[in-house]
Amino acid sequence: MDSQEQRADYSNSSGETTGPMAGFDEQKAQRGARLLLEAVGRDPDETGVYDTWHRRVPAMLETLTEGMRPEEKPTMRTFEAETDSLVVKQDIPLYSTCEHHLLPFHGVAHVAYRPGESMVGLSKLIRYVRWQSRRLTTQEELTTDIATGLADELGASAVLVEVTATHMCEQMRGVEASTETTTTKRVGDVTDRDREQFRQAMRRRSAATDGGY
Repeated sequence: MDSQEQRADYSNSSGETTGPMAGFDEQKAQRGARLLLEAVGRDPDETGVYDTWHRRVPAMLETLTEGMRPEEKPTMRTFEAETDSLVVKQDIPLYSTCEHHLLPFHGVAHVAYRPGESMVGLSKLIRYVRWQSRRLTTQEELTTDIATGLADELGASAVLVEVTATHMCEQMRGVEASTETTTTKRVGDVTDRDREQFRQAMRRRSAATDGGY
């Protein structure tokens, strides 16, 4: 079974985790962190390191994998739609963990959706991106998960998501270079008008970032 098939067993379209990978096992996290310390030649019981595997790493992992647990998903309370135009939320901070190297990648997400009958508060878009990001994943998969998940949550007729991120697995190992990677995903009936409105928002952001305003 490849990794894609395994993920299909454990997650549904809204990113909710089911099956044997559901939940967080603190004891396994402790044992794993202890073994890693031993693997690199550290005594896991020495002063200053004991709490690393016994408390700190498990607590960190529990936080950074909240997106794998449906009970952690923010409540997406909606209200009657007030527009049929695209709603664009830019520069949402994004922090996630690469499933290949267990190192972070970070950047920003730009999210846009065309409401159906309902809208959601803008802060909920930030909370939803944060929740989806807190899992072991790839940037490509995360971009898709955010877009398809929001489409399901909001009943939106169109969703566009763009993620730009820097990967520590490139900076700290491998090519050891700092570069940005951009991924995009469109879901639903994305019209030419939607694409143009999204591009205009991105151009305004770029101009403001470059001091154009």
